[in-house]
Amino acid sequence: MELAGLLSYLVFFLTMAGIYGILALGLNVQWGYTGQINIGVAAFFAVGAYTSAILTTAPSPDHLGGFGLPFLIGILGGMLIAGLLALIVGLITQNLRTDYLAIASIGIAEIVRLFLKNEGWLTNGVRGIPSIPKPLSGLLDNGDALLYLLIILAFVALIYLGMQRLFHSPWVRVLRAIRANEEAVHAAGKNVLRFRVEAFVVGSMIMGIGGALYAHFTTFISPGAFDPMFGTFLVWVMLIAGGSGNNRGALLGAVVIWAVWSGTEMFTSQLPEAFVTRASALRIFLIGLLLEIILITRPQGLLPEKPPKLRHGDEDQASS
Repeated sequence: MELAGLLSYLVFFLTMAGIYGILALGLNVQWGYTGQINIGVAAFFAVGAYTSAILTTAPSPDHLGGFGLPFLIGILGGMLIAGLLALIVGLITQNLRTDYLAIASIGIAEIVRLFLKNEGWLTNGVRGIPSIPKPLSGLLDNGDALLYLLIILAFVALIYLGMQRLFHSPWVRVLRAIRANEEAVHAAGKNVLRFRVEAFVVGSMIMGIGGALYAHFTTFISPGAFDPMFGTFLVWVMLIAGGSGNNRGALLGAVVIWAVWSGTEMFTSQLPEAFVTRASALRIFLIGLLLEIILITRPQGLLPEKPPKLRHGDEDQASS
């Protein structure tokens, strides 16, 4: 039984680390490549989850839905609606820079959270959406969690490979140039606003995929699941600790920080009852302490960013 429990926990751990890895890859497009401070990750995470849940659940009088569409359609819907929201937000906010963009993204995330909480006809409010179908459920006896982990790993691999191809593309080189010197890129004739919006939309669409996968993993979602602590803060810590601008670093950071977060949960559960109410604050303190240690010892993260390699013909594409 102990071995079975350990394997079950390992499957859960890897599944959540994979979902957070996808969120970190999305944030890496925005911050790691372009230098955009998006503190509203939880908004796109939630939109992806709710969209997929609404598209794939059975009919219910409690919320919009009953479409019963396939799992992949739900994932695609979550990605597209998150991208549409990002396009609207991007067109409004992309003239903002640094702390102003951060403040605006926080406000937008809070608007989305309150909308999901209060529009019961759409989301069932604080009671949430239950009975979200899990793909391949029942295919193997007691193997639903393992099968879903394989699905998560497949999505992580596809997104990672796609991001790696983009990393060596002229498009990402323009994004990295914008991050380094926006005025110079503008003087070179590039449409800086267009590139910034494109990066914001692509990153948010990836976050929407992560949200959709999370909804089908937990089979129940509510506004509380997308608290800024879990939906934004942890993702930022993962990316910074792993190494922003590096896709491998984003995935490594997701695994390391989720391991610390999960480990601190087990640690705080062993504390005396008098300290249980302070456990949440202690976990945040430990995560912050780890981040400080990484920033002091390895300020570029565990896997620092490496410049992309130029390939034959890329110089002409970049100059076009």
